[in-house]
Amino acid sequence: MRILFILDSVENPTSANVLMAQRLAGVLCAAGHTVHLLELWDGLHPQPELPGCTVHCLAFADERLMNAALENGRSGGSPIPVRLARLCCHPTAVAAAFRQLVLHAPRRVVDTRRELEKLDAAFHFEVICAVCAPYRAAFALETAQVQAKKAIWQLDPYASNRDYQAPGGYPRELELLNHLAAAFITRQAVGDYAPGAPLAAAAEKVHVLDFPSLMPPAAVPNHAADSKKRCVFCGSLYPGLREPGFALELFRALGPASGWTLTMAGGGWQYFAADAAQTKAVLGEQFEQPGPVPAETARTMQAQADVLLNLGNAVANQLPSKLFDYFAAGKPVLHLCVIENDPALPYLARYPLALVLHKKNGVTPEVVDTLRRWLTDVQGQCLPYAQVAALYPEFTPGVVAQTFIGRI
Repeated sequence: MRILFILDSVENPTSANVLMAQRLAGVLCAAGHTVHLLELWDGLHPQPELPGCTVHCLAFADERLMNAALENGRSGGSPIPVRLARLCCHPTAVAAAFRQLVLHAPRRVVDTRRELEKLDAAFHFEVICAVCAPYRAAFALETAQVQAKKAIWQLDPYASNRDYQAPGGYPRELELLNHLAAAFITRQAVGDYAPGAPLAAAAEKVHVLDFPSLMPPAAVPNHAADSKKRCVFCGSLYPGLREPGFALELFRALGPASGWTLTMAGGGWQYFAADAAQTKAVLGEQFEQPGPVPAETARTMQAQADVLLNLGNAVANQLPSKLFDYFAAGKPVLHLCVIENDPALPYLARYPLALVLHKKNGVTPEVVDTLRRWLTDVQGQCLPYAQVAALYPEFTPGVVAQTFIGRI
């Protein structure tokens, strides 16, 4: 089968969604399919090469500058006049903002649509699949004049996303789905297509596709036995969705005398600077913030960790794909739950080396003692990859690839 995936890393160069699509593309290519990637990137952080796949690139440095100047339109932050003044320092960013906010024709949509039509005419794809979020690629594909079957892979929801207010909401999403042959969704999104739900009219087009997250861990040497004990988080932080406050409070309560170093890699710390500064004041060098790291660096950090930290989402319809990367590493997983119906809980119940702590119980001496004892008990333990893959076969890339081809 000839397949084109559209990947968008303009807003987030270390996007987990892009990584998931790259993994699926790699498995499909190894299985004998012809796979092309159209990569929409920020002009600053190129994606790694993917052997066997043909890659086409479109750079959107203008939109990167626009997003940085306008702080992605988030509430709070800098006053509007400051953001506009910052925008005016970059003429290309001004033009990008005009196209998006005034003409309602973002260059990312217009240029991507044009490129899709050109590539489809040249390579005669059977399937073109946009990986979402972001949704710019999906909207470009929606009206593109192509012969290929159109599909989207919704790793993050559109209208039901709690991290932002999606323009047009459910009616706009249903309009998009009406132009597609298929949509792949997460298990947590199935309710949106139930009878009487907002997207019920498109139920026949949707198929559940799990994250292709379970891969053998990075082959790296463990850190020396006499070095620091590491609890590692790798991922992005988002206000109202995935916040570090509970984790930081727990490790401040443990204190430096515990001997544990908390390493939290990833972006989003600008929203939690005060909490981070307070933790740094207590833990000193035992609190590390390396910032965003490439996917392979994250895998290495996870392989060398003693314990992996997972921050539960504050919404029930989004499951972090990172959780299954953690499981694949075989290391003990500390999951911090902030809502009663956390979608990660059923999967954590299968994992023998998991501890779940609930924010509603607070950071009491009893909770801290529970954490301290568990950290002592599980240090040095690790599950073989084969055992983990048997626990979650639906998340192995090979099974995900078979499902994709079988449903498309």
